[in-house]
Amino acid sequence: MSSVILKNLVKSYDGKKNIIDNIDLKIKDKEFIVLVGSSGCGKSTILRLISGLEEITSGEIFVDGEKVNNVHPKDRDIAFVFQSYALYPHMSVYENIAFGLKMRKYDKFYINNKVQSVAKALNLQDLLERKPKQLSGGQRQRVALGRAIVRNPKVFLMDEPLSNLDANLRIQMRSEIKKLHKELQTTFIYVTHDQTEALTMGDRIVVLDKGKIQQVDTPENIYNKPNNKFVAGFIGQMNFIDAYIENNNFEINGGIFTTTLNRNGKIIVGIRAEKMTEGDINIFVKPEIIEMTGSERIAYFKLNGNTCSARLPLEYKIEENLNLKLSVNNMYFFDINTGDIITNEKKL
Repeated sequence: MSSVILKNLVKSYDGKKNIIDNIDLKIKDKEFIVLVGSSGCGKSTILRLISGLEEITSGEIFVDGEKVNNVHPKDRDIAFVFQSYALYPHMSVYENIAFGLKMRKYDKFYINNKVQSVAKALNLQDLLERKPKQLSGGQRQRVALGRAIVRNPKVFLMDEPLSNLDANLRIQMRSEIKKLHKELQTTFIYVTHDQTEALTMGDRIVVLDKGKIQQVDTPENIYNKPNNKFVAGFIGQMNFIDAYIENNNFEINGGIFTTTLNRNGKIIVGIRAEKMTEGDINIFVKPEIIEMTGSERIAYFKLNGNTCSARLPLEYKIEENLNLKLSVNNMYFFDINTGDIITNEKKL
């Protein structure tokens, strides 16, 4: 069982502000879990703490049921795939993949069989004699994966492994990594700042902000049932509109909406960009910018003074004024002070 458990995990430098702030997380055996958040949120630091590359300030880490706080990194049976690939430039592909096994004193016959098997799985068998400088970015990334896979570790840690690749190659490598996870049946902990990677790859997603977990859930629930304004805004394209509720009614650019919220005063209304034309209340706005993406157009405009956007099919009519069609059933409501969700009237 290759579970990973973090209990009251804290990391700070020189006793200053916590980079990781009292995190509790249970990662199941064979799970593919994605840590996502903006730069500086602590996601890469969590990987380094799990691997032992950095010491924790307080708390506990368990791998496969064993507390590893004081276990040396090489004895944790964890493989780390870095953003920079971290290949040895003077070694061939074969030697890079075999390096970990050589350090563990396996015999040459065993090493050769393992390297050849992994190379075939990653389509590297014709590149084994090349040096890293002779490889493309995607090939280098596969070598880095091969070096990790060949050890059969309990846990794979991956720190933004696709960030240096172009868009098309990223899509291809996402599929390859998911396929590897299915074949290896091992726990994967994957860090990214890319919401598409998070949504398409993770069994569960951990959304982080300023060293704290904001939500842990399936991709579907993270997208459709966000806990707060941060999660709603980080995953997907969400518009946030200042509004004032009185007697269950609120106004957006002249349109009046009725809700069951049991409160009066200022709130924040959230509505996703793809839901701006799926309602029964018409609102007209003047587009400020229109972007063509190929499969759709994105229009930018103001609602109650807030900059918002709508994702529109190519056939959607855009004249001097854009006709939006909004529904309260597609809206989320957030507390203006805490950012926490008040209620979710979206009908799933």
